[in-house]
Amino acid sequence: MIMENTNLKSRLNTKVQTIQEAEQSQQLALVENASPSGYLALNDSTMELIRENLPDQSLNYQLFDVVKSPSGGSTVFTVPGLSGDEAEKELTGIVLGYTTPRAYWDTPDPVEGTPPTCFSHNSLVSESGKVCAHCPFNDYGSKDGETGAKACKESVLLFLLRPGNVLPLLVRVPVTSKGLFLRYTARLTSALTPLNGVVTRISLKKATSRGGKPYALFHFEAVSALSPEEAASAKAFARQFMEAVKASEAIPKLEAAG
Repeated sequence: MIMENTNLKSRLNTKVQTIQEAEQSQQLALVENASPSGYLALNDSTMELIRENLPDQSLNYQLFDVVKSPSGGSTVFTVPGLSGDEAEKELTGIVLGYTTPRAYWDTPDPVEGTPPTCFSHNSLVSESGKVCAHCPFNDYGSKDGETGAKACKESVLLFLLRPGNVLPLLVRVPVTSKGLFLRYTARLTSALTPLNGVVTRISLKKATSRGGKPYALFHFEAVSALSPEEAASAKAFARQFMEAVKASEAIPKLEAAG
């Protein structure tokens, strides 16, 4: 009886070991075959590729697909695609960086493509050296025909790197959602998390102005953190890319009317 128990125990141990080895092999295979993050730009050669394909070209706005806030309170983005515009309920990607420009036109309804009369890259000082905070067009109610609105248009421009792309999508966040985005970045800062160290999801929520007009509010959410390796690559690429963008004329031209 003792011999039989010993043999049974030995067989059970062998079976358990076999199962454990099979599970370990399966886990190893899952790791080896794990799909990459999909962010093609996060490698050392991306900026070199951009420079090779665009020799002597600045990273101006014409290179970027632009997504604007939808009109009429719609909660669907219109995203340029290879086969035309595509409707998307949300945008997901890594925010490489952003700017907070503002622009003023001396006509209430400028023709699309008209350069602004006055422009600021950072909403602090205009290109002509004037302090934005002291400008009368920065006062609420300075825009004709709109109660409480400013004549000088504020926005946030996000450079959103999406999976499968090398050049980011440019997302224009209107002034009505500017505070929501800055609050999102403040929360990340409070958590000691860089903006380009997470995957951000952007969606829209319907709202109504005090005048009864429907509009869309942007909603920002960190859906996942990048791995330490990806975060380091994203930080390096974001720094190089944003330096190249700021060295070009991309931002002022983006603020053409329309």
